[in-house]
This record gives sequence, C-alpha cells and structure tokens, in this order.
Amino acid sequence: MPELPEVETFVRSLQPAVGAVIRRVDVLDARLALDPTVLVGATITSVERRGKHIVLRLGEQGDLVIHLRMSGRLQITTNDDADRYTRLILHLDSGDVIRFVNPRRLGTATHRPDGFDNPLGVEPLTEAFTPARFGEMVRASRSPVKQLLMDQRRIAGLGNIYAAESLWHAAISPKRPANTLTEEEIDRLHRAIRTVLQRAIDQLGTTLGTSVSDYRPAEAKQGGFQNELAVYGREKLRCTRCGTMIRRIRQAGRSTCYCPTCQR
Repeated sequence: MPELPEVETFVRSLQPAVGAVIRRVDVLDARLALDPTVLVGATITSVERRGKHIVLRLGEQGDLVIHLRMSGRLQITTNDDADRYTRLILHLDSGDVIRFVNPRRLGTATHRPDGFDNPLGVEPLTEAFTPARFGEMVRASRSPVKQLLMDQRRIAGLGNIYAAESLWHAAISPKRPANTLTEEEIDRLHRAIRTVLQRAIDQLGTTLGTSVSDYRPAEAKQGGFQNELAVYGREKLRCTRCGTMIRRIRQAGRSTCYCPTCQR
C-alpha cells in the first residue's frame, strides 16, 4: 500500500498545482536527502503517475519523483502548518502548499534532473496493455501467476491487494504457474485486472485501518473499495461466490488470500 488506485487518487487531487511555481521548499526530514534549492523557481508542468510513483514534471528542471511506500500521502492545501508526520512542504506561488506526510518515514522524494527513467512495465489501464501483450507475458513465465502480476518490470502499479482481487474475479488460483493459463483464462484475467483497478479508482482506493499510517484520500476520510474486497484480508471468512472458507498462504514472503474451491 498504496497501490495504483491510491496513487492515482493522489495524482488527480494534485492537478490544481499544475502551472504553479515552487517558491519555497521545506525539507523536514533529513532521510529525504533532497536539496531544496534545485526545486525553487521550477514550474510544475504536470503531475503524473507511473506505476506506484508520483511524478511532478518540472520542465527543464527535471522531475520530482515521490514514492509513498507504506504510509505516505500527498496533500494540497492552503494550510502550511507542519504536523509531526509532515516531511516535505512545497510552497507554491498560487498560495497553495503541497505537503508530503510520511508517518513511517519509508517514502522517498527524489529529484531527477534528467527526468524519471525507471524501467517499469506496461500501465494496465492504458491501450498498450492489450490481451495479446498480456498473453505474451503469461506464456513466457513459469512463476506463480500472482507473482507475475506483482512484478513491476512487467505490469506497473499492481500490488498485493489488486493482484489477489483480480485473480478471484477471474477464478484463477494464485498458485498456478503463469504459463499453464489457457487463452480463455488469460482474457478473463486481463479483463478482471482492468475492471478491478478502475472500480477501485472510482471508489478512491482502499482504506484498511484507522491509524495515522493507513491510507486516506485527499477527497474523503477513507476510500471505499475495502467494502468490495472479495478475498484480500478475508482469511477464514466465506467466499461470497461459493461459500468456501477463504484460505491464506505465503508466496514470496507475502500473504495471499484466495478461495481454494472456485479459484483453480
């Protein structure tokens, strides 16, 4: 957390900052290792998402790239008072400020003078993510299909929550070697990925708890997709499709919840 829908929600909330000039920068956490002088005077030409990264494009002054990690969030506001969890403040000529709130201090803010160039995979909500392209990835991999979905070098932005949910909607076991999926299953999973992600964006993401570290969108006190989760976090509850008890396993050091009956 946050994954693609949560990051996309923050990016959309930051669109009022486009066109503004950064007048002052307060770096409140030395772990960020960010030189504020390289940002002062830069115009924010766009705010974009790439995978789980938020990219503030600064024209000739490069990009400011923010990765929220486990607990980070970005807020645009007129209030520049810093609370104990605020690690970075961008003061804009519009009178607004952008605050990077990062309770666990795991998030990063990095200036890339030559632009953001991480070798991430295809964006799953773009036209480039076709069934044919997805099929090529799947047929070429012997990894469990859930691990394939979470590989950022192949598909950018999918994490534990939405990979698990997509597999449930497609009725495919997370343990299946990717190259054992049939053409029909590949198409079904492709549709499920896009549907689940778009639905989560429409619901402003997933809020799983009530602590200061839990995801909160800028527009509301919490997201709404947690109310639609079919398997994630539902260990020992009944599958809403077949009634079987949801099971939790470990895959590559991560928890995976799935239905052992209707996910084959």
